[in-house]
Amino acid sequence: MTDMPRPPRPALDEWHLTVVEAFDVAPRLRRVVFTADNLDQLDYRPGQALILRMPLPGGDTGRRDYTIRWLDRQAKRLAIDFVLHGATPAPSWARAVQAGDTLLAHGPRGRSVVAPDADWHLFCVDETGLPAMLHMLETMPAGAIVHALIETASAQDEAPIETAAMLACQWLARDGLAAGPNGLVLERLQARALPDGRGQAYLMGETSNVRAWRHHLVQSGMPKTAIASEGYWRPGRIGGHDHVDD
Repeated sequence: MTDMPRPPRPALDEWHLTVVEAFDVAPRLRRVVFTADNLDQLDYRPGQALILRMPLPGGDTGRRDYTIRWLDRQAKRLAIDFVLHGATPAPSWARAVQAGDTLLAHGPRGRSVVAPDADWHLFCVDETGLPAMLHMLETMPAGAIVHALIETASAQDEAPIETAAMLACQWLARDGLAAGPNGLVLERLQARALPDGRGQAYLMGETSNVRAWRHHLVQSGMPKTAIASEGYWRPGRIGGHDHVDD
């Protein structure tokens, strides 16, 4: 018997975005606000991303997944936050972009969205996962129980968190340690027991760290189906996105 071919994925919606403004919201985080005539029709869940056709050196474009930071349908405005982590195409574009510049996007897509029936929620992120986490927390209902471990370059990267949820949050600064594989978040995870009840984890950051966090949670008894884990980047790789399921 031969395997049946997988059905093709449905085509993603296309968005012709125009830059309204760009500004820094933290020392290493730049926000770009876009508009489009049909943005009032964008249907997404906080935590999902758009695929941006990012200009590359030489005139070509490359696919880059960036989470939606917020959407104002009435004003037809959408924001995306860019971590300024080197001279790679997306941060370089965000630094230099001007009002009126255009960008093609497709989406939304992504499976790291709030599970409404969870008894508690756990976020483990580095700065690349912070925009998604902040947006998800902003939409959580009052009384939701949330634990968060957030890795950043330094204490200067800490950001205000607006949420009606009951949030227990710990910021973990690298303080000179290179971004990438490390044990900052993992050590905190290993030092705590998982709460009782049905939890949902959202893991977003450097791929090897996300994989280590996921392995620990699975070994601690958390079902794999209750862990949404996304590798947003790897050291030395330009572009790319990993769905961490192993």
